[in-house]
Amino acid sequence: MEVIFDSSQQVFHLRNQKLSYLIQLERFGYVTHLYFGQRLEHYSGIAAYPRIHRDFEVESVEFGADVRDFSVGNLLYEYSQYNRGDFRHPALVLRHADGSTVSDFRYDRHEIVAGSPNLEGLPHAKVDGGQEAVTLKLYLKDTLKSLELVLSYTIFEGQAVVVRSATLCNKGSETSRIEKISSFQLDLSPRQAELIHLNGTWARERFVEREAIHHGIKVLDSKRGTSSHHQSPYMAIVAPETTEHLGQALGAQLIYSGSFEMSVQMDSYDQIRLQAGIQSLGMDWELAPGESFQTPQVVLAYSNRGLNGLSQAYHDFVSQHLIPSRFRGVERPILINNWEATYFDFDQPRLHALIDQAADLGVELFVLDDGWFGQRNHDNSSLGDWFEQESKLPQGLVGLSDYVHGKGMKFGLWFEPEMISENSNLFREHPEWAIQTPNRSLTPGRQQLVLNMANPDVRDNLFQQISKILNQVPIDYIKWDMNRHLTEVYALHLPSQAQGQVAHRYTLGVYDLMERLTKAYPHILFESCSGGGGRFDLGILAYMPQTWTSDNTDAVERLKIQYGTSMMVPQHTMGAHVSAVPNHQTHRVTPLATRAQVAYFGDFGYELDLTKLPKEELESIRHQVNFYKRHRALFQFGRFSRLLSPFQDKLTAWMVVSPEQDQAIVLLAQTLTQASMPLQVLKLQDLCPERRYQVKSEEQEFVATGAELMQVGFYVFPQLVGDYASRLYHVKALVD
Repeated sequence: MEVIFDSSQQVFHLRNQKLSYLIQLERFGYVTHLYFGQRLEHYSGIAAYPRIHRDFEVESVEFGADVRDFSVGNLLYEYSQYNRGDFRHPALVLRHADGSTVSDFRYDRHEIVAGSPNLEGLPHAKVDGGQEAVTLKLYLKDTLKSLELVLSYTIFEGQAVVVRSATLCNKGSETSRIEKISSFQLDLSPRQAELIHLNGTWARERFVEREAIHHGIKVLDSKRGTSSHHQSPYMAIVAPETTEHLGQALGAQLIYSGSFEMSVQMDSYDQIRLQAGIQSLGMDWELAPGESFQTPQVVLAYSNRGLNGLSQAYHDFVSQHLIPSRFRGVERPILINNWEATYFDFDQPRLHALIDQAADLGVELFVLDDGWFGQRNHDNSSLGDWFEQESKLPQGLVGLSDYVHGKGMKFGLWFEPEMISENSNLFREHPEWAIQTPNRSLTPGRQQLVLNMANPDVRDNLFQQISKILNQVPIDYIKWDMNRHLTEVYALHLPSQAQGQVAHRYTLGVYDLMERLTKAYPHILFESCSGGGGRFDLGILAYMPQTWTSDNTDAVERLKIQYGTSMMVPQHTMGAHVSAVPNHQTHRVTPLATRAQVAYFGDFGYELDLTKLPKEELESIRHQVNFYKRHRALFQFGRFSRLLSPFQDKLTAWMVVSPEQDQAIVLLAQTLTQASMPLQVLKLQDLCPERRYQVKSEEQEFVATGAELMQVGFYVFPQLVGDYASRLYHVKALVD
């Protein structure tokens, strides 16, 4: 792991065991991109951009007639600017005090430092020591405006990722306004390529979409105040021939939870420009003299082993350098959540009955969801009033927690800190704390409003209310929900000229409260939620090590949802529960075994009324709980590979492999059956080629080498029978 500067070629070479990243200092101080990909031992200079003149392109004013072969609008930049000859999508747009929008940043100096940057107020990559990472900082200067742009690049020991960000510093005497500032830009040489992104909506998050990149601009974004169900802050650029297992892939993923934008542009010469950052629509950030603005980080990943290699690079990074260190490698408990069992209709006896049954089955954590606070008997009141509802809990939360702990289980509680109901004590006392635009009506969503998390008084109030509960009640787990998006974005406590900052300041405020609570109560396992997976991103995972993947608990729909989510994050960050049938979201009836087998590959739990199940189903659940406990480490922390895509056929398959490659578990699931189904050969991944493995399911058992299982594969036989059937294969290495 090192950063090398070749002064003769004016090239920076960042490399570790898995990748190389090359940056060129061009003439006149332009900083350009050369290469991002598989590790290079040596760079000879062959990727230098050719000197070519393009008609109707611009040469910089100081070049003169003798350098007309240097068209600034065609170079492959590390970071582009606006209104200076590059007519492609800019990474940075500024408006200066004189009203001009020209920026002209050129290389000034650089430094190479051990470790990874700590970004104050923002989630960021973490290292335990300076030897785990090295960072290159490039300092670019706009001399006329006395502005400094710092581009940061961090590589990590053994990780196939580069973490980038940008910082803009005003070192002059005039104010500039930021209208757009990207976290990164990556310009790629001419190529045919395809874009993979994750689209969806509520209960249908992160469906995989793949499309050819054509001339023009494709924008992936959220304007909702959160990363959203609708578009994840993730994209991958792949060769047309790339599959799950073969081929090259580049990925970009923001460490950010607010409104964002990512773009892919192919210019007229087939060059591709990638960008990602904070949503620029509506952004207007005043950068006064002496101030600086730090962008969120973006994680670039590379794979020459297809999409599985790309997602595994992200899995390793998230597991080792993003989630809170105290939860790294810590097995997550099996939980029961009362939401789909009771909704708002519960009292103490009903909860006790559910807890009793769960404890008898070996469940380890009981979570009390929405409806325990204020006068909350419906979704139209009491958000913001974080005190217990005595009519439902006559012994209070302390009594309920003691009851749960007395059963040998842990106790968890639901909060929705960012929201406020008009029918609440908090709104009656502080109506100005809701996000709202003066003289316009407030538009509720889910019969609730959003608190102005940019206001420190709001955050202090929430911290005090929540801390009071946590100081009084023994709590082991918190589910942090967020059930509507931002409209009428305006902060009454800020002046008019600062309103273009509110969307980003809201997100910074959320991070601030999360940081305060998770530091004050480090023993509590926090799980994030936003109507399911509406804010499932790397920013939240830096504070809360797991997220409720989707409100859709239907096993068939979860095949697609969990498949797509695995592109971004490891399975130990994904909440996955067994729910009742007919399913509450799709009304589909699926086998209990299938529901469990799909949910095993995540943070496993139940979300149904156990007290209403027949004896034979309870015994099946007891078996499921015991099975998961035996294999929990493998399910949660094994290397995850996707084998068959639910987006392409009726069969889905994925697997996890232990770090020692001595065991694996494979899921095979079927959606709709048909007569005379073709046979399916299943090829496994990530096994040791030389070792012999026993492969066992309820229907099959055989022995083969890892090479055979990965290269030849085996017939799935007998075939799965019936709609929504599934099967697990347990693969164990034999000791010779």
